[in-house]
Amino acid sequence: MSRTFRLKSDESIYHVMCKSITEVNLFKDTEDKKKYLSLIKKYKTLYNFKLYGYCLMDNHLHLIIDANGSDISKVMHGINFSYAMYFNKKHERGGHLFRDRFKSIIVANDRYLKTLSLYIHNNPTDILDYKNCPEQYAFSSLAIFIGKRRDYFKLVDYGFIISLFGESIKIARKNYYDLIFMCNEEKLKQEIEFEDEKSEYKNERILLVRNFKSDDVLEFIASKMNVSKIHLCMKYSRTLVQAKALTVVLMRSLCNFKSSDISSTLGNITQARISMLSTIGINLIGTNEKFENIIGDFIKCYA
Repeated sequence: MSRTFRLKSDESIYHVMCKSITEVNLFKDTEDKKKYLSLIKKYKTLYNFKLYGYCLMDNHLHLIIDANGSDISKVMHGINFSYAMYFNKKHERGGHLFRDRFKSIIVANDRYLKTLSLYIHNNPTDILDYKNCPEQYAFSSLAIFIGKRRDYFKLVDYGFIISLFGESIKIARKNYYDLIFMCNEEKLKQEIEFEDEKSEYKNERILLVRNFKSDDVLEFIASKMNVSKIHLCMKYSRTLVQAKALTVVLMRSLCNFKSSDISSTLGNITQARISMLSTIGINLIGTNEKFENIIGDFIKCYA
């Protein structure tokens, strides 16, 4: 059977849902769920999308993703492919883990977005231990929304959605939590069923246009790292690994470059080397305070 064409737009907000194949749980333990969140963090750094909420259950997951100019298919393929590789190696198995492709529906309006957010955060109430306290479930963003837990992975851009529930953060959080219990789960589910994908809606969100020039990236990194722009394009230099790694991340994130484009720009380096440099660059941004705002700093300079 041929695949259904996926309606998508780099300006859209998506409800993404992934399920495991019938005989296998998507997550077997806490470590698996933490790994998935770490992969969201990795690809969020790379593609600079926004995550408005999440809930990881044992056999499925929900995400609310604002593409912010990125390609949702690239984002989810990267996350799910990496996770499946990790899962199969850890649990000594082979074959498919996810049931079909991920499902996605474009969020059509603010009403749908609010309903969707409440629905995914209501999911843990199906677990007996969390029926009356879904905010205590560790792998949902609800507690972050209502200010009961720090966002340890620095994942959730909750401000946009929570602002739809009240004039102040305190009032909005109270209203939001009250609605988690007041809303009927079946009614919520009916409103957000995966049926026909809808066209996107537009509001005051500021979207990131991914049309930056590679020369600007090279110039910026050369200045930031105090190296020669010409040296960045040499085929190999051990002393320039960090500079090249950050260059790769910025080109993938902001220039919409494929590996072949980066290879041509940086001196015909291999796809495996580009992948390695990308991982190094993402780790630098995630762990080194000197580089944590480098994508934002570049945008300020060249937007």
